[in-house]
Amino acid sequence: MIFKKQTGHAEGFRLPRLGQRIVKTSVAVFLCLLFYYLRGYSGRDMPTEAAITAIICMQPYVRDTRDYALSRFAGTLLGAGCGLLFLFLLLLFPVLGQNLLVLYALMALGMMLCLYGGVLLRRPDISGLAAIVFICVVIAFPEINQPLLQALKRITGVLVGTASAIAVNVFRLPRVKRRDQVFFVRTRDLAPDRFSDIPAAALFRLNYLYADGAKICLMSEHAPAFFAMQLHNAMLSVPMIVMDGAALYDARENKYLCVKTLERGQAEALQAMLAGMGLSYFIYTVHHGRTCIFHQGPLRAEEQAVLDRMRASPYRSYLEGEILNDAEIVYFKVIDSAERILALEKGLSYTALDQRLRLVSRPQSAPGISGLYFYSNKATVSGAKDALMARLREQEPALRPVEIFSRTPYRTEADAMHLLHRLGNAYEPLWILAGRDKAK
Repeated sequence: MIFKKQTGHAEGFRLPRLGQRIVKTSVAVFLCLLFYYLRGYSGRDMPTEAAITAIICMQPYVRDTRDYALSRFAGTLLGAGCGLLFLFLLLLFPVLGQNLLVLYALMALGMMLCLYGGVLLRRPDISGLAAIVFICVVIAFPEINQPLLQALKRITGVLVGTASAIAVNVFRLPRVKRRDQVFFVRTRDLAPDRFSDIPAAALFRLNYLYADGAKICLMSEHAPAFFAMQLHNAMLSVPMIVMDGAALYDARENKYLCVKTLERGQAEALQAMLAGMGLSYFIYTVHHGRTCIFHQGPLRAEEQAVLDRMRASPYRSYLEGEILNDAEIVYFKVIDSAERILALEKGLSYTALDQRLRLVSRPQSAPGISGLYFYSNKATVSGAKDALMARLREQEPALRPVEIFSRTPYRTEADAMHLLHRLGNAYEPLWILAGRDKAK
């Protein structure tokens, strides 16, 4: 017997998308150079502090422009003030600058004091820029004849760079909203596990995209109950793909739109085989639009711990006994040690069980415990995507699917935010990139 097992597909090499931050940083540096060009500077005489500051100050998001500008200005004044005092000290005591090693050691000490000054002011966010300004002011000693003029030049350069970065960051480049695309996103890329809520910042960003009209389909390996826990505050506007592609679920209407089920004959044969092996198992069914989970067989302590955690949720019903006659059987699930699940998965390939099944193995929440899932071979993620697109195209025929998947496993909230940042750029690309994407 041959089972169809879920596998990944290698993707061809594609150039990364030109990010908004890259474009903005380049524009900010150009504005800095243009400012000095208009003032008559050119070539080697063109100050670089402004351009360097613009690069450092450019951030992906502008949370609060006023506070952002004030912190940069405060850092500039702190660094320039420390640099000016340092230059006056060297002019008063020239012996300190006669030996370069001593001079460089004093510069390093001055920069350390400058960094510490930001901590003393309880503004550690300004320390880095203050240190940069300090170095820019003092680095040319002893060629500096006019310390005050030198400090003012450096302050001007940093302020020009800061102002350019802020101006470009505040300015919103022309963008095109991709309302003709449906974005498919996995919930495992937004939360550490199925029992955890999506981080508040990620949920806020997701709701912003939904409210703006983005068509986002969330996909999960699990039943809709986990959506109810993780996304109870999400403004979902597109049906979701659940149960490894076995069903489409509309959270707004709280109902299944379509379900790919096991045939009764398949289910009975699978049930007899698992019972004959002495294994406990769960049967996930849909009964009158609700998920009902039937458990059969004895449970070990590790399996009982997983079940107890699952039962704690008010969003699913666990039942003992025979399956309801009119219930639709979606899949079977066996929980056991990772070693036994692997052996079971390999051993099943030699049984005479019906070939119209698809197997998926996946680790469970308890350490060392895995689950083996038995689906109809018609229950696939690709099939669910096609079914969803067919439904949506009844209203908008030109819609096309786009996958936004994380390239690495979820580690921290930053991973979810990075994914949603990519999603935002794909939904609302720069107008100069929209034509290229459309051509593809």
